[in-house]
Amino acid sequence: MSVLLEFAMFPTSDECREGSGVSKQVSKIIDMIDSSGMAYQLTPMGTIIEVDEIKEALDIVEKAYECLSDCDRVYSSLKFDIRKSKSNRLKQKIASVEKHLGKEVSK
Repeated sequence: MSVLLEFAMFPTSDECREGSGVSKQVSKIIDMIDSSGMAYQLTPMGTIIEVDEIKEALDIVEKAYECLSDCDRVYSSLKFDIRKSKSNRLKQKIASVEKHLGKEVSK
């Protein structure tokens, strides 16, 4: 099974923000994901991870929230794409589109 999770999580409370920016807090989450060793892709609007089971994805969401536990209010949005009998979709989905565009496959 392949579980793709695209999610965004950031504080909305003033005590955890630097002006209007939240990158310092978001970087804590990215560091946690990077340390986990799982495949991920940071995008301007969120982060995409690929895991084998839904529970793993939900565990990452919980750990991400723990990274912001000192904040009074946290916003999060989540999108899942769950597919049996597939893997490496974090790269394969992009490669499939690029193939149709006649571009070189992403590494």
